[in-house]
Amino acid sequence: MTSLTEPGLDVTVPPELSARAPAEARAGARDGVRMLVGRRASGAVEHRRFPELPEVLRPGDLLVVNDSATLPAALPGRLPDGTPVALHLSSAQPDQRGAHLVELRRVVPGAAAAYYPPQESPARPGLRVALPADGTAELVQPFTARLWCAELTLPEPLLGYLSRHGRAIRYGYVDHDWPLEAYQTVFASVPGSSEMPSAARPFTPRTVARLAGRGVLLAPVTLHTGVASPEAHEAPYAERFHVPATTARLVDHVRAGGGRVIAVGTTVVRALESAVTPDGTLQEADGWTELVITPERGVRAVDGLLTGWHEPRASHLLMLAAVAGRSLLAHCYREAVHQRYLWHEFGDVNLLLPD
Repeated sequence: MTSLTEPGLDVTVPPELSARAPAEARAGARDGVRMLVGRRASGAVEHRRFPELPEVLRPGDLLVVNDSATLPAALPGRLPDGTPVALHLSSAQPDQRGAHLVELRRVVPGAAAAYYPPQESPARPGLRVALPADGTAELVQPFTARLWCAELTLPEPLLGYLSRHGRAIRYGYVDHDWPLEAYQTVFASVPGSSEMPSAARPFTPRTVARLAGRGVLLAPVTLHTGVASPEAHEAPYAERFHVPATTARLVDHVRAGGGRVIAVGTTVVRALESAVTPDGTLQEADGWTELVITPERGVRAVDGLLTGWHEPRASHLLMLAAVAGRSLLAHCYREAVHQRYLWHEFGDVNLLLPD
C-alpha cells in the first residue's frame, strides 16, 4: 500500500461497500445515510445518522453549499466504423481555450459505460464521433490520458441538446440508470456540473429548516464539476466557479466572530480557497480555478468539511488531509471500512470538524 502523501490510504474498500442505489431506494429516505464524525483536535470519531447533523453543529456555524445542478452529460455516440461509444462531457462551457473536454468510454450492453485504458482507447486527433440528431464531436488534442479537447457541432444550444439526448453519468458500481433527479441536490439551481456535487445529496428541506432553527447559517457558491472517472485517479483540472460577494462577506463575518466555516463537499473547498486573499479574507471571485489543495498548502477559509467517501488513491484525499490532518483522515477511513459505511455518490458521509 501507499502513503497518503502520494496520495493514498492504507485501506482496501471491498466492492460490496459501493452504494449501488440512492438512499431513498435502499433506506426509504434521501437522508437515510450514516455520518461518521471525526474531530481533529482529539482524534475522536463517532457514528451518527445524517438527520443528526443539526445537533452535531453549533449555533453560529456556517455551512457553505454548492448550488451547481447536474447535467445529463453522458451522450450516445458512434465511431466512424459504427462502433458505439459513450461520450462524457466535462463542462457545459468551453474552457479557456474555447474547447470542450470529453471522455470516450466503452459501451457495455446492459451496464454502465466502461473505462478505456489509454492504450486501448480509439481517441486520436481528428476523430469524429457521431452524436444524436446529426451532432458531432471532433477530437482535437489530448488533455490528459483520458480527456480530450473537442469541438462540438450541435443542432441547438448545448443545454437543450443535453436535456433531449443525454442522461446522467453512471459508473459500474451503480445498479442501473437512475433519473437525473436522483443526481440533483436540494441546493441545485445553476446547471453546469457533469457529476453531482454529492456531499450535499442527503440534505432535505426538513434538514435545512432544522439547521436554520438551530442557528446554523447557509450560504452558496457555484463550482461546476468535471468528469472525474473513478478509475483514473487524476489530479484536479480547471473548473468554472463563482463565489458571490455576499458569501465572501458572510464567511469573513462568521470567522471573525469565532464561528466555524464548514464546506459541504470538496468542490466548495476548492471554490472558497480559490477566492481567499493572502491575508485570509475572502473576496468575490468568478472564473476558472486550477487550484490543487494539499496538506503543504493548507486551507485558509475553511474550518471543517462534510464529504463523501473517496477511493483510497483519489487525489481528493490530499484536500481532505489539508482540512482534517493525515492521522484523523486515516482513522476515519479505517473505521468506515470496519463499520461498513457505503462509498460513492449515493453512499454515506464523513463530517470532519476541527474540535
